[in-house]
Amino acid sequence: MIKPKTGKIMVKLNKIYTRTGDDGTTSLIGGGRVSKHARRPSAFGEVDELNSVLGLTRLHCQNGHRLQELDSQLARIQNDLFDLGADLATVNETAPALRITQAQVTRLEQEIDSLNANLQPLTSFILPGGTPLAAWLHLGRTVARRAERQMTELAVEEPVNEAAMQYINRVSDLLFVLARHANGDGERDVLWVPGDNQSG
Repeated sequence: MIKPKTGKIMVKLNKIYTRTGDDGTTSLIGGGRVSKHARRPSAFGEVDELNSVLGLTRLHCQNGHRLQELDSQLARIQNDLFDLGADLATVNETAPALRITQAQVTRLEQEIDSLNANLQPLTSFILPGGTPLAAWLHLGRTVARRAERQMTELAVEEPVNEAAMQYINRVSDLLFVLARHANGDGERDVLWVPGDNQSG
């Protein structure tokens, strides 16, 4: 690790492969190694997948001034997701750790409230789709929910930062609202019609 002038700890990677995980284990922050399919690596692995989905989603934010703020929001979330991964990878409570904070959760809540104020009222559940950007945001939402399920399973067995649990929950909520925003503030949402195809 290196500490730049900002005072923040940054990772320094000299080699991409280390061979230390060839036996199917991975190291955790604070000490110890666990199987790569253990609950903790499974949880931060889902967070990593979400980050990749958001990277692809941002490719649909390249055109138009209206999408610049949405792209900035996704960029902030991507950075936070690395914080979340570090949080989940830390097992020793006494070790110096990067933790998700309540301020990060509050920021998401404020963004949700601001966006939601401009959306069309919901009259049904929404099918993932509409614009390509909205479809990718819905995919991100479902991956966020999967990451949350992994985190709740982990929390049954081991301590998990409460703010981290709140953060992943709010991320999925924000991605839902952003998807509606990308669909013309709800005008292009695809609504679920219960039982619409039952009559053949």
